[in-house]
Amino acid sequence: MSGPGWRPKLVALDIDGTLLKWINGQGTTHEVVPEAVYAAVQRALTAGAHVVLASGRAPHSMTAIAEQLDLRDPRTPDGRLWIVASNGSVLVRHPPMEIVHEETFDAAPAVHAVLERHPDALVAIEERGVGYRVSAPFPPGELGGELIVTHLDDLVSAPVSRVIIRDPQATADDFVAMAAQLGLHGTDYVVGWTAWMDLSPVGVSKASGLQHVAAELGVDAADVLAIGDGRNDIEMLAWAGRGVAMGQAVQEVKDAADAVAGPVDEDGAAAELDRWFGG
Repeated sequence: MSGPGWRPKLVALDIDGTLLKWINGQGTTHEVVPEAVYAAVQRALTAGAHVVLASGRAPHSMTAIAEQLDLRDPRTPDGRLWIVASNGSVLVRHPPMEIVHEETFDAAPAVHAVLERHPDALVAIEERGVGYRVSAPFPPGELGGELIVTHLDDLVSAPVSRVIIRDPQATADDFVAMAAQLGLHGTDYVVGWTAWMDLSPVGVSKASGLQHVAAELGVDAADVLAIGDGRNDIEMLAWAGRGVAMGQAVQEVKDAADAVAGPVDEDGAAAELDRWFGG
């Protein structure tokens, strides 16, 4: 936990529900960074902090947000960023986009176990730089890029870094209960705001990805400020020297954090950044 005189050397920011505001009634966010958030991030950069985006998104939809924020690394000669994508499974330098580390796993057993409980669920695998290969179309706006319909067996025939399973007919609570019952041995999972489940390699999370980045930058976890709102942020918030949950987060996310910011609709992330970097 941060103490007197503490100031973050690295700021780790979730995107959806932290920087970007949710669209009411949909499982997606507005793709425009609010002015208050932009200004607060710029003040952090001006103060010399590393700013790292850490999201469940695929890399190609994260670089667009980095560009909206005019992100750069003030401590590197070329200003290239680190980005933690796919819930920590993929680490990226940008620009230009370069995959520097990737964790993969055999997702087939876990996917088939989930589909036995939810046979109509949709499955997606990232198609790097293009979009996603999907078992069937997802609800509009939930996945970025091109969607390529692919037979399920082909989706999970080779190791992957991340799998998305989505059932528009179910709820997030349904998926939480199902995952607890299944166990999903050999695979880690996280449930989103809706009936959306991310499957990843065991031990891989935003925290593990950020640990790699922090080591590369010579920053200790104790000097990291992390802000997020989802269940996929729990490990990151617990790992960071100061973990901050957004005001609209579910209780288990707030319980993992050191503090709770205002909700995304009130630019809570900007207020937290301005606590350390001025406003």
